[in-house]
Amino acid sequence: MTILAKEPDLYPEDLFEKIGEERYLQFSWWVVHTKPRQEKTLARQLSAIQIPHYVPQHEKKTISKSGRKRVAYVPLFPSYAFVFCTLDEKMQVQDLQSTAQMLEVPDSNQLTFDLAQIKQLTELGQVLTAETRLQPGTKVRITSGPFQNFEGEVVKHRSGDRFLVAVNYLSQGVSVELGDCGIEMI
Repeated sequence: MTILAKEPDLYPEDLFEKIGEERYLQFSWWVVHTKPRQEKTLARQLSAIQIPHYVPQHEKKTISKSGRKRVAYVPLFPSYAFVFCTLDEKMQVQDLQSTAQMLEVPDSNQLTFDLAQIKQLTELGQVLTAETRLQPGTKVRITSGPFQNFEGEVVKHRSGDRFLVAVNYLSQGVSVELGDCGIEMI
């Protein structure tokens, strides 16, 4: 039984393909710190006023005390949304009820790269684990397997080696079981 349905998490759907276009030259990334449990509400509001954004979600399965299986689609980064907008649109976003604070992103290109990788990982349908308080480590590129061409870190986890894709600005990320993939240091 789905208790929180998956909602569109990216507007427009091809945002990462369009970012280099002339139309978006005056745009920059902002990290929106939302009020508690307002990420999806903010995404709906931003879609309604046609402001580009990304609020990554992942499937979370739970079993209730009565044994019922439940599925919810929850934000990958609780209390955060990523907005790609002009300074005028930033003012609109700040005025929305679900916005608590907006943080400027100093390196838009790096955040674009990080978020595009997160989007690709969510589309692969793998089980993702949110990782907080990331520690610096050796950067790698996957050379074979389902994660080929992704860049990130290999981290040790109780369940085995995992591949970590970070959103460097937040010092958070997601990890996925590495499995049988080839890697090279970068």
